[in-house]
Amino acid sequence: MKVIVTCGPSFEPIDQVRRLTNFSTGELGVLLCDQLARAGFEVFCFKGSGATHPGPGEPCHLSRFDTNDDLLELLEQASEVHEIAAVFHVAALCDYKVKRVEDDQGRSCNSPKIASRSGALTISLEPATKIIFRLRDLFPQSMIVGWKCELAGTRTEAIGKAERQIRENQTDACVLNGQACGSGFVFCRATQPIHECRNKTELVWFLMAWLPEMLRQTR
Repeated sequence: MKVIVTCGPSFEPIDQVRRLTNFSTGELGVLLCDQLARAGFEVFCFKGSGATHPGPGEPCHLSRFDTNDDLLELLEQASEVHEIAAVFHVAALCDYKVKRVEDDQGRSCNSPKIASRSGALTISLEPATKIIFRLRDLFPQSMIVGWKCELAGTRTEAIGKAERQIRENQTDACVLNGQACGSGFVFCRATQPIHECRNKTELVWFLMAWLPEMLRQTR
């Protein structure tokens, strides 16, 4: 069976040398890729070029992406060629991209490298491509797991946002982490109790048990 794991950060360019990005090493996605491969899955790892964690190892198929749109193109290509059993969307993608950069006189700055002598700059942002919203259309028969990081609010509110992600994007589950839900990870499903994992290793082992069981149920 074939599975896709996205991991690491995307970036959106300000100019050709500066960028907006999220912090992500790609470690969790790489750990998941390696364990899936050991379990006999054919793994396609789509890894952000800014990820610092090495791997995954062979026999995973590794492809790199920069922007959200680059990742969408990889996913579209995979959906056309392969029958994908599951998609683990671990990547930490940008929510916004640059719409316009202006100097303090309101003039557009569109140089390949905006000069530091330009002074104060105003950067206008617009929403970046929302990948998770596209996954169900691309992979209608696949198990899809999204990720969500929540830093503010209560634990109950964070779990509610994870459940909303599942409903709005028609995914099968969401892995929640961040300060709002405490240490570790919370695995959320639409109509079932949550499952808590203390660390990345425990989460990967849980997913390795969960996926085969879910695939058996859908046969």
